[in-house]
Amino acid sequence: MNATIINDCRDANAAGRQCVRLAGLLDCPVNFIGVANDLEAAGQLVDVLDAQEDRPGVVLVNVAPRGGVAKKWPNGTPFGYFNYRNVLVLISIDGHTLSLVKKLSLVQTIQVLDIPTAVTAMAQAGFITEEQGEHISSTQFRSYEFLPRAAAFLSHGGELPSETISLETVPTLTDTIWFVDNFGNCKTTILSSEIASQPGEIIKTALGELPFYYRLKDVPDVTAALVVGSSGIGFDRFIEVVVRGGNAASQLGLLSGSKVYTGFTISQEALK
Repeated sequence: MNATIINDCRDANAAGRQCVRLAGLLDCPVNFIGVANDLEAAGQLVDVLDAQEDRPGVVLVNVAPRGGVAKKWPNGTPFGYFNYRNVLVLISIDGHTLSLVKKLSLVQTIQVLDIPTAVTAMAQAGFITEEQGEHISSTQFRSYEFLPRAAAFLSHGGELPSETISLETVPTLTDTIWFVDNFGNCKTTILSSEIASQPGEIIKTALGELPFYYRLKDVPDVTAALVVGSSGIGFDRFIEVVVRGGNAASQLGLLSGSKVYTGFTISQEALK
């Protein structure tokens, strides 16, 4: 088994502490993926589940607003959990963090936890002490104090009181960039199955009219285009905005959260 943390608390101190605690509790290797926002977390979660295949694992995701709407909760956005194949996922439920799980229909519901209630259950089971429970219930660093312990408790067969929530309540994403890689290629929330086009056909987008190709190698040099990327799960892969031999993010002014909005396809014949 292995574990992965996806979190916007990504400085070396915060990341290191989370990894050490989770590795100790689960006695397994831990990977850390730092993200800037909930969109990046949504895509990274899908990619981790894809990479995991059918092997057992645990994924902890915490990316949520800390001001504004987050103040409606007693101590930050609630966490929930679900199982996908052999992977246990614990995740913050606000924002778009679950939006791609919803879009891909990976699960239909999520079990939402109340931290004080969950902490009481872990203490009653002897998994933590009452003193630890009091500290966990009031901590500001829930990714460090609560999530790893809840993951270990559930992984070892423990049961936590929860409320079942449908993913229908999760916000639906429009055509958006969710991540920019180190080459400037921009991963979108658009699935390859949503692009009914042949190589070379032109697609209207919020970025202008872009040709579509299956592979980066087929894109003409110094040309902005849409291609089928490597991210996604199973046979569902996300479309990427690329510039062959260049940097799409810099050239087109894109970052995570930028809108793409695809429209209808214009055939090459219509352009002649």
